Parts: sequence; structure tokens; C-alpha cells
Amino acid sequence: MIYFDNNATTQIAPETFEAMKPFLTEFYGNPSSAYNFGRESRKAIENSRQKVAELLGANEAREIVFTSGGTESDNWAILGAFEADPNKKHIVTTGVEHEAVRKLCEKLERKGFDVTWLGVSENGFLDLEELKNALRANTAIVSVMLANNETGILFPVEEIAAIVKENSDAIFHVDGVNAVGKIPIDLKNTQIDLFSVSGHKFQAPKGVGALYIKNGLELPAIQIGGGQENSRRAGTEAVHQIAGLGAAAELVKDFSAMEIVRRLRDKLEDEILRMIPNACLNGTNDREKRLPNTANISFPNLNGETILAKLNDAGVCVSTGSACNAENHTASAVLQAMNIPYSTAIGAIRFSLGRYNTEKEVDFVLQILPKIIEEISFYSLN
Repeated sequence: MIYFDNNATTQIAPETFEAMKPFLTEFYGNPSSAYNFGRESRKAIENSRQKVAELLGANEAREIVFTSGGTESDNWAILGAFEADPNKKHIVTTGVEHEAVRKLCEKLERKGFDVTWLGVSENGFLDLEELKNALRANTAIVSVMLANNETGILFPVEEIAAIVKENSDAIFHVDGVNAVGKIPIDLKNTQIDLFSVSGHKFQAPKGVGALYIKNGLELPAIQIGGGQENSRRAGTEAVHQIAGLGAAAELVKDFSAMEIVRRLRDKLEDEILRMIPNACLNGTNDREKRLPNTANISFPNLNGETILAKLNDAGVCVSTGSACNAENHTASAVLQAMNIPYSTAIGAIRFSLGRYNTEKEVDFVLQILPKIIEEISFYSLN
């Protein structure tokens, strides 16, 4: 199997798995307990908190609170901001956010909250003047992703943070889920208040993430379920998952692996665009403004789901950028927001490489993909 869907999830690194094992079989005590292997669990949690803080460039480890993943972190950030000041009912976000943010904002909108949806250009970029003009006295929070999960487009979140703080007293939240482990992050030198992390996006297990909460910001806790409130989040910590998150954070601090990934992505992208007539890139051609692992490429007038199925038959895992719906045949919300024509958006494929991919795998995809596109094109014309 060739796995080119690393923006969806990543495999657990061997180092991550080894770090998790002792807390499944040996040190399985409750981290709040006083006995020795309970204390070992607590030590592992605090060690992981420090490692995640270092990966994010946080000022202090206590700014990191563990969660069940990116969706919980995003929801806590947004709902916590509204709970912190119930008189504020306005949020500013973008039309290309991940569903974790977009679906929540749509729900809040139906409940009477005021949502400003910022548009993007055809290259996927924000208009920062539009952002500035959207800020109000009753804006509780601005929520913007760092890296788009479909196109890899990077938003200038440090610059956005400065605009938010200069023109409002709103909280600024960044969904960093698809950026962590792919590009360097240094939060201590920014005005970012909240930053969401999801472990399974960078070689940690599913079901664990974190929310960076800048020192001095009081964000109300949200109840996850049973258990007493511990620190700023309720429930007993999943020690094995947190230990895995810390190990993965230590692993991905070495960005030399991502330079290899960048070279492989560039080769894949360049050759697809060269070899396949009409293939086109969705998003900017400026690779410095995209994640190093992501290429969203459309094959106009073809169905991305059909391309995906053919690649799957050949043992290649990718995803569609179109999220086709059998009933209404709509393209992805991200590509719609970029005003990509339907005939182009419906044929989008996202290739997202990871640190375990090889040049041999890229060469195999380049060998079979032109034949697949040619075959689908032939049958679509006949």
C-alpha cells in the first residue's frame, strides 16, 4: 500500500508506540493517585506537556492542556470564548475552515450568534483588510486556521493576530491541527491566544490532542464527561495516549525529514502537471505559502471519486478534494469558497505525503496515474 493521505491521519511512529506501551501494561495507575506507579503516570504526563510546549514554542509547559483531539480543542476555544464573556455574540472566521470549526460556527449561527465568514481569493488567500473591517466591539473570538487541510495554504496568523489585537479585544484562536509537525511554530513570539493540536496528524495516536492557552487568558473549562475537574479540563487523563503525543512531539521537532517530504511532493506535483493535459493546481503556485507535503490537483471534467477508486485498486491511498455528494453533487466547501469552477473542483485529488513515503512510491504513482486519467477520459467521452 502507498499512503498519500497524511493530512487525514498518520501512522503511529515506532518511537510513539514504544513510549505508550509501559502505560498500558505496567504504569497503568491513575495519574491522580498517590502510589508509585500513579506518580509515574503523572511524571509521563508532565514530561509530554513539556515536549509539546517545546514543539509549539510556548513560553511555559503549563500553557498546554491535553484534550481528546483537534475537534475538542477547537470547540473548547470557541465555546469557551463565548462563555468567558456572554455579552459578546460575534465570531469572525473563514469560509475554508475545517469542519470542526465550520460546523460549530454554522450551529452557533442557527442559535442566533453572529458569524462573519471571511472570503478567500481564487488562490486561497485572505483579504486582511476585510478581516480588520469585520472586527467589532462585541467580537468574542476570531478563529482562523494556520494551514488548510485540503490545499495546504498557509495563513499569516502572526500578522492576523496583530490586526486582531490592534483593532479589538477579541480572543484570537488558531486551528493549527494540519500544521504541527510539518512547519516550525513559535507561539511565544506571537499574540496568538489559543492554538489547537491533534496528535494523529503527526505520528501520535488518535484520540489525543492539546490546546495551547496563552498565559493570562482565563478560558472556562468545558465538561467532557464524568470525573472531577482536573486543571482546566474534566476527566481522567489517557496517560498512554499523552505519552505517545509527547514522544511524537519530540520526533517531529526534527524538520529535516520534512525537507525530504517537500522534495518528493515537488517532484510528484511537477510531473503530474507536466505529464497530464489540463491537470491544474488548486491554490497558490508559491510553495513557500503552502505546507511542504500537500498538493491539491484537479483533473477537469472528470470525477475525483472515480480517480480515487482507480488509485485505490492500484494500492494507492489519496483523498478527493471534492467531497462529492451523490444527491446534490456539490464540490468541497473549500474549493467552492475559492470560486473554483464546478467542472474543475469535482475532479480534485489531494496528495498529502508524510515522513515515511519514498521516492519509489512517488515514481509508481507517476507511472500509473497518467494511464488512469487517460482511461477515465476515454470512457467519459464515449
